[in-house]
Amino acid sequence: MQKIYLLILLLCSLVACTSNHKQVDSEKPGAMTIKDTVQYTTPQLTLQQANNLAEMPLTCVNQEYPNKLSQTIGNAGDLKEPSVLHPAFYGCFDWHSAVHGHWSMVYLLKTFPDLAKADTLKIYLKNHLTAKNIAQEVAYFQGEHNKSYERTYGWAWLLKIAEELHTWDDPMARELEQNLKPLTDLLVEKYEEFLPKLNYPIRVGEHPNTAFGMSFAYEYAETVQDTVFQQLLAQKAKDFYLQDKDCPMSWEPGGSDFLSPCLEELNMMRLVLPKEEFLTWAAEFLPQLRDKHYDLAVGEVSDRTDGKLVHLDGVNFSRAWNLYALARQYPEYAHLKNQADKHLGYSLPNVVGDDYEGGHWLGSFSLYALKTAHQ
Repeated sequence: MQKIYLLILLLCSLVACTSNHKQVDSEKPGAMTIKDTVQYTTPQLTLQQANNLAEMPLTCVNQEYPNKLSQTIGNAGDLKEPSVLHPAFYGCFDWHSAVHGHWSMVYLLKTFPDLAKADTLKIYLKNHLTAKNIAQEVAYFQGEHNKSYERTYGWAWLLKIAEELHTWDDPMARELEQNLKPLTDLLVEKYEEFLPKLNYPIRVGEHPNTAFGMSFAYEYAETVQDTVFQQLLAQKAKDFYLQDKDCPMSWEPGGSDFLSPCLEELNMMRLVLPKEEFLTWAAEFLPQLRDKHYDLAVGEVSDRTDGKLVHLDGVNFSRAWNLYALARQYPEYAHLKNQADKHLGYSLPNVVGDDYEGGHWLGSFSLYALKTAHQ
């Protein structure tokens, strides 16, 4: 009898221990599905890691080749070296990657003044973001065949540099912000010209995604208190997205996505809608996110030497920064921080030392996710 009693105690103990690590999912009547609950740790941006991430823009901002110009050729005179066409942003394989590589340098210097190569980063920024170089960049955008160049992904990252400089209390930042201003102002004008003509949003997981381009622009406008630009972006977001319901997250990610169409839209509406209106809209747009046991699988990369397949590391980082922002602002979604931690933690170890196909741009994405995690 005593042996039977001890056996019962042992079995009860095992069940109790298991229940600490498992949860019963009874969403479907009659179903008893056991679901793992794993708690992930939020990655930290330490000085050592900042030094490692600083190596990525340092490696590529002056690396002119290989280079993808994405250029429309009007005549033979348009065939020039990347550094001639884009004296500020010619490295890191393409224009937009060079732009967010410069954002990385600004953010790292601003956040970690004691970086091991702080002086080198400052020299690069001062050499690239000169008034003369920016004037040439402006001239390129004003060319006959370049009206839509880098619309709107590159535009968004340029405004993110301007925003970062604006909030950095440093004499060099004031100089660089002023140098950058003609291009900043031009791209704001381009947004203001383009968005009223855009009848339908672009809902893809790559560069043209409308919600991504608008969200970075909105944060810039809010920071510099450009209320006219801010109001345009807010109204256009409502025109595009306010009637949307049941976004198909199960269709994501696409094979070469680095953005989540559903989460980018959710983030844009988070920025522009007041609390109660947003919570009502979000509950219809992505109702599954309110489930405290919601689990979003990471994007799995099969080959990091393939320039398109490695995009999926980017989707993990961009998902993370959108989920962090949502979880921080609204307690109803606080549980999604764990999903953000999972996505960031999956791809972060692969960034430093990665193949150039991903290394020329993923450092910026990982850094922006880390920044959002600790705001």
